[in-house]
Amino acid sequence: MDYKTSGVDIEAGYRSVELMKEHVKKTMRPEVLGGLGGFSGAFSLEKIKEMEDPVLLSGTDGCGTKVKLAFLMDKHDTIGIDAVAMCVNDIACAGGEPLFFLDYIACGKNYPEKIAEIVKGVAEGCIQSDAALIGGETAEHPGLMPEDEYDLAGFAVGVCDRKDLITGENLKAGDVLIGMASTGVHSNGFSLVRKVFEMTAESLNTYYDELGQTLGEALIAPTRIYVRALKNMKNAGATVKACSHITGGGFYENVPRMLVDGAHAVIEKDSYPIPPIFTLLQKTGEIEEQMMYNTYNMGLGMIVAVDPSETDKAMEAIRAAGDTPYVVGRIEAGEKGVTLC
Repeated sequence: MDYKTSGVDIEAGYRSVELMKEHVKKTMRPEVLGGLGGFSGAFSLEKIKEMEDPVLLSGTDGCGTKVKLAFLMDKHDTIGIDAVAMCVNDIACAGGEPLFFLDYIACGKNYPEKIAEIVKGVAEGCIQSDAALIGGETAEHPGLMPEDEYDLAGFAVGVCDRKDLITGENLKAGDVLIGMASTGVHSNGFSLVRKVFEMTAESLNTYYDELGQTLGEALIAPTRIYVRALKNMKNAGATVKACSHITGGGFYENVPRMLVDGAHAVIEKDSYPIPPIFTLLQKTGEIEEQMMYNTYNMGLGMIVAVDPSETDKAMEAIRAAGDTPYVVGRIEAGEKGVTLC
């Protein structure tokens, strides 16, 4: 009897690390000390000394049940982008710059090539957010998880000078709300998605004219990362007064989180195009409109509030980062909350 016969293949773990190294090295920043394979990841804080009052920010999350879609489609090279996005977008909407990311993959059986594909996606997410992938863990759990399944999560650490934190404290009536287009469902609400649509190869491979692609392709589209858009706004001199990452809980839960007492957000639903995947989801599942906005991003992955005088500057900076912005509403005086009209 040995460890391998119990279901844990140490040699497969070594091979996984070797296969993922080529992807990890693409994410390196000058601050990273040492290489992959140590007991911990080291990151120099030398540059942070240049800040007046540096504040560390952190975020941790996973991909939820979206990983089930990756299993069914046998497509594992983008789910890692989702894991990174869910963490770094939270850091960015507080005004922070993501510094580094670590992933955690739990699997029923370590298939090195599959693990490498997952990490390839994680590395791509890190590249998109200018964060270094400085470590991680792949844990083989025989008997706890089916051999062909895995779960993926991670966490990121970022930094921000205290004076640049986005807190919402300077919000006032008349401020403009700008929404940034999402790539689709992102990584929230997939438990409902899987109730609405049959999760079979035939269903996921079905082409829909209104989607311009198969159902599976539309659903697995990776979460958009908005780090560079927010950084561009800062560099352009457009002050983000408040910011909301539209994740689980949709508009009704997340928009109020960017507000202070006495500030009420008004969002006009017809101010931007709703991606067809949401229309198809709502129609097929006979889901009430309010539930859609209380569960999904409905086409806006990030919403920022700016002074009216900086609207054009902010929009231009967002476009320069490759994102698509829309003026979607405004701030009014009133009870803290959001109205969709």
